[in-house]
Amino acid sequence: MSGGLRRVVAIGALSTAIDAGGFLLLREVAGWALVPADAAALVSAALASFWLHRMTVAPGDPYERWVDRPAAFARIAAIAGVVDIAVVVGLAHLVDPTTAVTLLAVKVSALIIAGVVRLAGERRLLFRVVRAEQDQRVERAAPPGEVRFSVVVPAYRERDHIGAAVVALRAALEEVSADGGLEIVIIDDGSGDGTAAAARDAGADLVLEQPENRGKGAAVRRGALASHGRAVAFTDADLAYSPDQLLRLLAEVEDGWDVVVGSRRHEDTTTLVRAGRLREVGGRAINLLTQAVLLGQYRDTQCGMKAFRSDVARLLFGRSRVDGFAFDVELFHLAERYRLSLTEVPVSVANSTRSTVRVARDALHLVRDLFRIRRWAKQGRYDEGVAAFPADRELPNH
Repeated sequence: MSGGLRRVVAIGALSTAIDAGGFLLLREVAGWALVPADAAALVSAALASFWLHRMTVAPGDPYERWVDRPAAFARIAAIAGVVDIAVVVGLAHLVDPTTAVTLLAVKVSALIIAGVVRLAGERRLLFRVVRAEQDQRVERAAPPGEVRFSVVVPAYRERDHIGAAVVALRAALEEVSADGGLEIVIIDDGSGDGTAAAARDAGADLVLEQPENRGKGAAVRRGALASHGRAVAFTDADLAYSPDQLLRLLAEVEDGWDVVVGSRRHEDTTTLVRAGRLREVGGRAINLLTQAVLLGQYRDTQCGMKAFRSDVARLLFGRSRVDGFAFDVELFHLAERYRLSLTEVPVSVANSTRSTVRVARDALHLVRDLFRIRRWAKQGRYDEGVAAFPADRELPNH
């Protein structure tokens, strides 16, 4: 268990003990009435929790967003407190607690229900805080790079199509080639069918070969870390998103955004060819599941078109661990964790019938990886070797 997780667990256990123990003492020993005893215990526990978190939270810890807002903390604690008191009073009328054991059972029930309310309130607050942070572009020095724009394309068994994709990318981004330079990076994810050779023949600037099929996340990670552009984007080999849309993402990055993500759920998005019904339902279910990992509530985490400043790309992909399709969710989590600016843009999508996605298998792997991301975050794995954020949100060391 990481230091941060131990701190949260220890403070939670202590504040719960103060709440339940204080309530029993005031009710059974001091003889206070039910409501005043519960209210006093709740206030004592909330003050202890807030003070301990504020004294022990490390700079850069996501929990810092919470303790930096005492008024919001107090509002949510008050709402949860009202729920706690209501449950205590209601259950007391039902079971008539005349012993310390039954009184404690009533209080524990109230703590559980109020705890759910408090967690929901915290999530809602953190959602607003995170998205407000992401909406603020940060003035940074120009990102490093040898060319203006790198486009990373992961490919698996795309021998018959990757050449056309390279040609289409080159044509759509001709103005970038003429003004600052374009780099097309193809990663053959262990295809074994000549995909890499076809990409080289088509004129890709950099072709990397994975020794085995490791997954989209591993392929994009390798390509992004090997790229030389000042801005780095990735898109799918089937070009479900027409390559001219990369110009919009490049413009947003050059306008000061750290991370730019395409969104198929944006109100201005155009769907030219719909995905299969099963994939659509699966995609919506995945977006709901991501709320267990992410603080912000994003309309679409799995869009296959995203762009970054080069230094941000190296930070995020240098810290990412997921090899499969959940790597997109991991990127969002890291952007939240490192307090990067982020904007969503509409896309035009023509879903391909030759996708390599296997819905049932990949959905199971994605759910597994979502829980891994959550576990790694709680263990502090994403903070190892990363300097804490100063107030001006400079990029941490990577």
